[in-house]
Amino acid sequence: MINLHSIQKLGLLVDVETTGLGPTTDEVIELALKLFSYREDTGEILDVLEEDSFLREPLSTTALNNYDRAFRVHGIPFESVRGKSFYDVKIKAYFHRADSIFAHNASFDRSFLVHMYPEVNDQKWFCTMRNIPWKNYGFANGKLLTLLQSHNITNHQTHRAMDDITYLMELLKKTSPNGNLYLQEVLEFGPMRKYQPAAAKRKMG
Repeated sequence: MINLHSIQKLGLLVDVETTGLGPTTDEVIELALKLFSYREDTGEILDVLEEDSFLREPLSTTALNNYDRAFRVHGIPFESVRGKSFYDVKIKAYFHRADSIFAHNASFDRSFLVHMYPEVNDQKWFCTMRNIPWKNYGFANGKLLTLLQSHNITNHQTHRAMDDITYLMELLKKTSPNGNLYLQEVLEFGPMRKYQPAAAKRKMG
């Protein structure tokens, strides 16, 4: 008889919206987190335990200058983030509880979050975009909207963080052409290597 408690793990779906693409020059303005339980052996998602979304006003001049351009993507008016800051204690608690962290194009999300919460670099991160051979499975690309459309989940992507991870969870519940749940394939591919800031990479090289 299988002991469910020994194979039940906690996963954390993560998505950020930012003022741009540079983790050292831009900033996170929205963070969504969804904590869930899953079976490590099959990738079956069991239950959503808790979820939250946070907004914050960017502080650096560069991030503020880039806001209007980023607004065209995420559609979050500056008025929505003005004067707001992240609830760091609660956010850290989410990461602390999780056995594994999942994000679509996880290297992007992690590169920003590491600058705010360095301890997340010590956790197991899994990329739902790169850990599955989407093109080999016949999909045009690994973009989230492409995959959501192909799996009849939604034809529209808001680029709001909570919407994205809610839809991503539905995708991970689907079965791949190999007959496995997508979450299982993500897990079997294995976690990412730790993030190394560009400066550290140059020193090592």
